[in-house]
Amino acid sequence: MDIKVLTKNMHIPNLEQIDVYESVGGYQGLRRTLGAYKPADVIDIVKRSGLRGRGGAGFPTGVKWGFVPKNTGRPIYLCVNADESEPGTFKDRLILEKDPHLLLEGTIISAYALDCHRAFIYVRGEFVNQARLLQKVIDEAYAKGYAGKNILGSGYDLELVLHRGAGAYICGEETALLESLEGKRGHPRLKPPFPAVVGLYKCPTVINNVETLANVPHIINNGPEWFAAIGVERNAGTRLFGVSGHVRKPGIYEFPMGISLRELIFDHCGGMRDGHNLKGVVPGGSSVPILSADQIDVRLDFDSVAKAGSMLGSAGVIVMDDSTCMVKAVTRITRFYAEESCGQCTQCREGTEWMFQVLSRIENGTGRDGELEVLLDICTQMKGRTICPLSDACAMPVESYIQKFHDEFAAHIREHRCPIS
Repeated sequence: MDIKVLTKNMHIPNLEQIDVYESVGGYQGLRRTLGAYKPADVIDIVKRSGLRGRGGAGFPTGVKWGFVPKNTGRPIYLCVNADESEPGTFKDRLILEKDPHLLLEGTIISAYALDCHRAFIYVRGEFVNQARLLQKVIDEAYAKGYAGKNILGSGYDLELVLHRGAGAYICGEETALLESLEGKRGHPRLKPPFPAVVGLYKCPTVINNVETLANVPHIINNGPEWFAAIGVERNAGTRLFGVSGHVRKPGIYEFPMGISLRELIFDHCGGMRDGHNLKGVVPGGSSVPILSADQIDVRLDFDSVAKAGSMLGSAGVIVMDDSTCMVKAVTRITRFYAEESCGQCTQCREGTEWMFQVLSRIENGTGRDGELEVLLDICTQMKGRTICPLSDACAMPVESYIQKFHDEFAAHIREHRCPIS
C-alpha cells in the first residue's frame, strides 16, 4: 500500500509560495478549524486519529496537548522543534524546504487547540536557507490573514516567532530548547515539572516536532478515522523514512507505519550496492541500538522496533554493508556525542569522552584485553542516570554494536588491526 500524506503535493513546483499552496487546498484545514471547532474539539480529533509524536519518543500528540492546564492565569506557548540535528535524520528539512506552509498551517491549528497566542518555531542553526524561506512563509501568512490579529475574522489571535539556534545538538532536547529560547545556555532541565505545566518562561508549554504538526491539517481535512486507518494498531498514519548509507537509492520515503525494514531496503531503496551484503541497520538515527542483518523483517513502527531491541526514533535509517568497520562506525558516533554533551551530568560529560578514547584505541590497533568489558560497564553507568537522554544516546549504540558484532571488536584487539580493511 503506497499512501502519501505529507509528500503527496511535494512534486508541485513552487509549493512554498502561498498562492500555489492555496491552490491545492492549503489553509482549508485552518478555515474548517476556526469555523467549525472549539479548541477542545481539535484536541479530541487529534486524540482519535492516533497521531504519535514524530520527533523520537512517539508519545500520543493529543494526549500531550491534554496535559496542558487551563485557567492558570498564565499564557500557553507552543514551540515547534525544527532543530533536526540527529545524525542520519533529514526528513524535517524536506518539509521546511518543499512544503513549509503545511508546517505553518499545522502550527496555527495546533496553537488554536491549545488556546495559545504566541508560537515559536525553533530552527536548527545550520538551516540558514530554510530559516530564510520560513520567515518569508510566515510573512505571507500574516499578509493573507492566516496569522496575527483576528485570524480569518474568527477573533483568534496568534503571533508567530521564528528563532534560530546556534548549532547545538543538545537544543533538540525539549527543555534545552526552552532554555535556549529564554536566552540561556542550552542545558536540559530536571523533570518533573514537565513543560506542559512549567515550560517556557515558567508557563504551560507544548513542544512538537515538524513532522508531527505537518500531519495536523490532513487530519482535520480528512477526519481522524481516515488517519487512524493508515498504518497498524497503535501506530497510525504514515512516516517519513530518511534512508542513507549503502543502498542503491538513498532518499526520503513515505510509507504507512508498519512497513517492514526488508521491504523498505530491498523493494524501494534498490537493495545493497553491487557485490556487497547487508551487515547492519540503524532504524532511527545514530542514537538508537543497531539491528543486525537477520533482524530486518521487523515492522517499522514504534512498538515493533522496540520489541526488536531498538527504537524507531526519528526514522533515520542508516544502512551498512559488509565493507563497514563497525568499530570505526561506532567510534565516530561516540565522538559526536562526546563533542555535543552539554557537560551538566558527570556520567555524560566524562563517560562519552572515556568511551571515545577507549574505542579510538581499539580502532587504531592499540586496544587492550578487557576493554570491551570496561566499555559495557561504562554503558551501564551512563544509561538512565542523567538529566536528559544524551548519555543514553551514546551508550545504547556502543552497547549494541559490541553485543551484535563482538567478534569484530575482539579481532581488533587480538590482531591489533582492523580485520575489515
